[in-house]
Amino acid sequence: MKQDYSEFIQSKIISIDDSGIDIELSDLNDYLFDWQKDIVKFALKKGKCALFTMTGTGKTLMQVEYAKHIHDYTNSPILILSPLAVSHQTIREGLKIDVNINLCETQSDIINGINIANYEKLHNFDPSKFSGIILDESSILKSKSGHYRNYIIDSFRNTPFKLACTATPAPNDFMELGNHSEFIGVLSYSEMLSSFFIHDGGDTAKWRLKGHAQSEFWKWLSEWSVILTKPSDLGYTDNGFNLPKLNTHSIVIKSNKPADGYLFPMVAQTLQERRSARQSSIDERVSKCAEIVNSTSEPFIVWCNLNKESELLAKAITGAKEIRGCHDNDYKEKTMLEFSDGFLRVLVTKPSISGHGMNWQHCSNMTFVGLSDSFEQYFQAVRRCWRFGQKKDVNVYIITSDLEGAVVDNINRKEQKAMQMIDELVKYTKDIISENIKSTRRMQSYYKPSQQIIIPEWLNECTESTY
Repeated sequence: MKQDYSEFIQSKIISIDDSGIDIELSDLNDYLFDWQKDIVKFALKKGKCALFTMTGTGKTLMQVEYAKHIHDYTNSPILILSPLAVSHQTIREGLKIDVNINLCETQSDIINGINIANYEKLHNFDPSKFSGIILDESSILKSKSGHYRNYIIDSFRNTPFKLACTATPAPNDFMELGNHSEFIGVLSYSEMLSSFFIHDGGDTAKWRLKGHAQSEFWKWLSEWSVILTKPSDLGYTDNGFNLPKLNTHSIVIKSNKPADGYLFPMVAQTLQERRSARQSSIDERVSKCAEIVNSTSEPFIVWCNLNKESELLAKAITGAKEIRGCHDNDYKEKTMLEFSDGFLRVLVTKPSISGHGMNWQHCSNMTFVGLSDSFEQYFQAVRRCWRFGQKKDVNVYIITSDLEGAVVDNINRKEQKAMQMIDELVKYTKDIISENIKSTRRMQSYYKPSQQIIIPEWLNECTESTY
């Protein structure tokens, strides 16, 4: 049978069926904003969904409300996975909407309710026992070859309800959205690439969107995810959701000491040379940071990358505590919560340890004693303080050596690229997502009578005769 071209195109369109539950907006907790309610309703109806919303937009409250209704529907355990210390923060947020969340470390701790554990404990659980899985800070999936990425996708492949939440789903490239697609169960990473992307020249590591597939890609993405930087992206008002000013201060330390292996100070050209330059300037950078932090009594986060930096900073800064990789998880959690609750003024830590998930709007000052080349780590670290709900202007001090080369420029370039990508995601998907979300509302008209109805005598007689 001959098929015309329009039928052929329609046969290639990838559609995603709803597999969740349809509830009334009035069933959602009134603590949530209207736009948060609409997003949760959309996620519940999809069943499997991703929330790519900016830091401070209330992803924790939305995921807890989602978990509550999935548990009510399935009457079986739900598991939330979160970064270290974020679990305690999530439990506190849950209490705001009268939802109790059980902190657990092994399968024996699980209750028939909503449970939460750190990603590090995932191997202690039986994924088949849960009807729903929620990933807090799901950017943990971003690396295609990452251990957690593969383990999580394989373990929860058959879980009926899934929710992924992060502000940075694809910090470097649209391709990274394929990892979330595979977790949700829409398309595998390779299927997404073959459907919407093409090799960019001869470099098999780089892909770009096919020109003729772009509109279908945005439509496809909008069917299983919500992308939002602020409420107005989806047609709501931004009242209360405006970021304060971000003041970035770049401080370059002049070094007269050459890096290891060199007779004279030379600007780093390679990654190895950059690491060597950081090592050779530790004392100067630590001294400058201590000068800045000790000059005030306000809360401060001090971000670093090297253990030696952390050790020296904790000694040089009055009242500081450090968190390092060698510390056990209990100490890490305890120290982060001390900082959250205001019992600790200065926290010295690494973006790789404390840079995800924590809400530290009580702090408006931070320093980076050197930078790595990871834009996502920098972005997430800054967003611990510079997020919706922050009342003060945020000051970020970046202290580097003149020998480190263009590391700050490199981060700025990656940041500009990432922001352009986020703007593009919002630009192409906001209308579709807004339509999808608002179409889940049940349309009802309410009639308010202004006069009492008069029933005809003959109708009364008919009614009485039927009994």
